[in-house]
Amino acid sequence: MTYNETETHLAHFPESYWRTHPVPHYPQMVADGTTEIAVIGGGIVGIITAYLLAKSGKNVALVEAREILSGVTGNTTAKITAQHALIYAELLQTFGKEKAKQYYNANIDGLQLIEKIAHELAIDCNFEKKKAVVFATSEDGEKQIRKEVRAYQALEIPGRFSMGQLPELPFETVAALTMPYQAQFHPVKFLAPLLDEIIKYGGTIHEQTRAVNIKDKTHIEMENGKTLVCEKVVVASHFPFNDFDGFYFTKLSISRSYGIAARVNGAIPDGMYISVDSPTRSLRSITDTDGSSFLLIGGDGHQTGKSKTDTQEHYRNLEKFGRNHFDLQEVAYHWSAQDMTTTDKMPYIGQMTNDSSDILVATGFNKWGMAAGALAGQLLADRVIGKQNDYETLFDPTRSKHKPKDIQQFAKKNIAVGKDFIVSKAKRPDLMPDDLGLDEGGLVTVDGKKVGGYRDKQGELHLVKTTCTHLGCGLSWNDAERSWDCPCHGSRFSYSGEVLNGPAVKPLPKMDD
Repeated sequence: MTYNETETHLAHFPESYWRTHPVPHYPQMVADGTTEIAVIGGGIVGIITAYLLAKSGKNVALVEAREILSGVTGNTTAKITAQHALIYAELLQTFGKEKAKQYYNANIDGLQLIEKIAHELAIDCNFEKKKAVVFATSEDGEKQIRKEVRAYQALEIPGRFSMGQLPELPFETVAALTMPYQAQFHPVKFLAPLLDEIIKYGGTIHEQTRAVNIKDKTHIEMENGKTLVCEKVVVASHFPFNDFDGFYFTKLSISRSYGIAARVNGAIPDGMYISVDSPTRSLRSITDTDGSSFLLIGGDGHQTGKSKTDTQEHYRNLEKFGRNHFDLQEVAYHWSAQDMTTTDKMPYIGQMTNDSSDILVATGFNKWGMAAGALAGQLLADRVIGKQNDYETLFDPTRSKHKPKDIQQFAKKNIAVGKDFIVSKAKRPDLMPDDLGLDEGGLVTVDGKKVGGYRDKQGELHLVKTTCTHLGCGLSWNDAERSWDCPCHGSRFSYSGEVLNGPAVKPLPKMDD
């Protein structure tokens, strides 16, 4: 395949390989309802939480704003691992030995939970035990790995440090740290059967039903005006849709990363790999339905709404890496994901605020939401049924944020948000609507006003107001996803204004008239 042919493919709308697997569809919530437990969010956290609660005898309603598994879970690299690039040296310094080791144990428990459920329900989800490897290609990267090795030793985490070239990788490496007995899987194949189980146990599932507010702590108001009354709420919507409760928008940093599934000549490395050095390169194999293999190449991330190049360029960078090192023949699928990180790198899982034990949350998985997401489902289900969980204190969202590094990160993030607000509002368009070609978008001037424009492949022009409906930040055009992205808090909107990612819950006003 020539480079131009690949470019033609990348010009298509992104499509995740995982999302090509069939997923059941469920009706919109069109009438007021009641349930014992409301779970908001149809990704790995929400589905496992709802499954475990329904199995325990609870009356559960699972509600998804768009389509089930259309969010981060359907656009992941699908590595189930406790090796989160370089994390343990930092956790050791921030939280101490006991809690840093707990973090490792929690992720191993999440991995084992996925394996256990898949075995119990005989789910064929391409679950494979694999080694996880973080590698360096520079002297500075080697130093970072050596620091992580010392943390592994202090925490008694299984790992193997090696110097020099990794023989299975076709490019130069200088050091690596391997964690054995990790896993990879097909997340949609794993989770789709759990939806049937939720229904079997008496639960209900609604799609295309966006929760926009929690009133009186147990009344969930939907975008379409309907209300779901419950006893407890589990907010598993990735970014909490009720983020003003606890001001979560001030405590989460949001970024996007990219992935391609490619056909390559030659062997695909047998393991899961991620680089220390920037730009990040993440590698793993995918076994297709016909038994053939794809190489998944991920990375090239940046803060949401703040790419230094056209966002399409990030896909091209991954494709170029594949051509240079793996004799890439075809990019069959390409997609991106949105991830959030807390100020201390530890996810928030548990009671959302100090003043309400009836609202639980899970968010901030720092790009590693498969093992931790499964663990979150177990922890949240345990909280609801009143069962003790060993990790409740570790992930407590109301934990003290008074550590010096937390305060520094909090201040840095919110100062940056202030600057982003000013810069984004000051952007002026240099295009008129007629300047937009087919499948092109950007800021345009209409009757002297700044609006967002996109001309689809049929020639229809879509105009929206480019002020984020969350807190009023100016939006940036994302040419790869054909979306409007907020650099302040990460909200994303389709070219026609629909909410793609929170914290925003209201669509952009249309300016087509």
